[in-house]
Amino acid sequence: MGDNLQPQGAAVTIRDWSWRHGSRKRWALQGIDLRIEPGERVLLLGASGSGKSTLLQGLAGVLGGDEEGESSGSILLDGNAPVESRGKVGLVLQDPDSQVILAKVGDDVAFGLENLGVAREDIWPRVRESLGAVGLNVGLDQPTSTLSGGQKQRLALAGVLAMRPGLLLLDEPTANLDPDGVNEVVKAVTAVAELTRATVVVVEHRVDIWLPIVDRVIVLGGDGTILADGTPRQVLRDNIRTLSDAGIWLPNFRSPNFRATTTPGELLVSTERLGVGWDRTILDEITIQVRAGATTAITGPNGVGKTTLALTLAGLLEPKAGKLITEPRLRSGIGPDPIRWRSSELISRIGTVFQNPEHEFLRQTVRSEIEVGPKSLRLAASEVTRRCDELLERLGLEHLAEANPFTLSGGEKRRLSVATVLASRPKLLVLDEPTFAQDQRSWLELIALLAELVSSGSGILASTHDRVFVDSLADSEFALPRNDSQNV
Repeated sequence: MGDNLQPQGAAVTIRDWSWRHGSRKRWALQGIDLRIEPGERVLLLGASGSGKSTLLQGLAGVLGGDEEGESSGSILLDGNAPVESRGKVGLVLQDPDSQVILAKVGDDVAFGLENLGVAREDIWPRVRESLGAVGLNVGLDQPTSTLSGGQKQRLALAGVLAMRPGLLLLDEPTANLDPDGVNEVVKAVTAVAELTRATVVVVEHRVDIWLPIVDRVIVLGGDGTILADGTPRQVLRDNIRTLSDAGIWLPNFRSPNFRATTTPGELLVSTERLGVGWDRTILDEITIQVRAGATTAITGPNGVGKTTLALTLAGLLEPKAGKLITEPRLRSGIGPDPIRWRSSELISRIGTVFQNPEHEFLRQTVRSEIEVGPKSLRLAASEVTRRCDELLERLGLEHLAEANPFTLSGGEKRRLSVATVLASRPKLLVLDEPTFAQDQRSWLELIALLAELVSSGSGILASTHDRVFVDSLADSEFALPRNDSQNV
């Protein structure tokens, strides 16, 4: 990246800092004391819900005022409060949709530069360089609404990189990316950090990809304090048992086999020369079968159409061509076309977990969110309570039962979104990236719950980039090839 950049790494000083979200009894973080030197590259680890995203938001100065929560202590960037450090901090959030602002790719990346008052002649070279650095090879005029979830993550990173901050904060920047996309993002962050000497703090659950480029690892405990802090070698060598007990993903993790031990059962859904898409057909001639008592994984690069195919098979998107065939076991005497089923007919037959958990939240508390499905099925109150309590406990959401779903961490939102569908025990469960943002412990419990659903006779169809998920649970894999014409 050109224009004679000067080193601009920011120093971070955190003194006895604590934060509690509004309406919560438990502190998210307590008494944090840290010094991060200019140019340091830090990997921030911790179990799901341990406060990693909260700490990043505190460093970025976006936690809000007294109405959002309660804080004590101080955070300083080069001696100034984060809210007074305009342009010094770049934050990439877990949910890239929340950072897409403008309708066109180029304009979206340029937005931050314009707000910083960068000279017009410098803006577009920076936009192109940043898009190239993150591997988002699309036109500047391409509508942001047409990008896949993984592409939007790269767009969000490009917008931050273009501003060349002194402190780069990355909240699971590789979530929902295919392996090539993961490598591109890691390389892009490395290249920019080396050029600008920016201080980098990255949150990830899977540590392997970042270990070669970070020089420090900080681990947050479940009680909101610091569990470990040191070089990667020190932390991972001296704290193996502690980290494992805390649910931290350790390198070379091997998952147990959760595949069903019985032969897959009857067909639930099949297709004949199916074509899928939104305004145009992006996949055609698709032949796929989903059976009861089995898990089918849809895999492939970002932007190839995994989500679109899954939504079509779930009866939420009308086929563009060919046939979607629902078998009698699934439709139970109603019409054959799930796109025409009422919500009351879908709920016990096909349950869908969207890529963005917030797209399915309807209620004001976690408990009432899980209760929606069972109550719609008119189950007895005692059965509704039993199912809800079991899911809250097993998915580590018990202490959040009365919290607003929109205030949860990314990993907690994902587990809640899966719980809302599991509570109805549908015959077919369609999942879009079901395991993102999970620590090792919550991942294992989530997979165990899904395996139990399969063992009970339900079928699972999952669109995923999680290779460990596929290897542990999937009975069959439907791999979509990269379509180079899509420039993904």
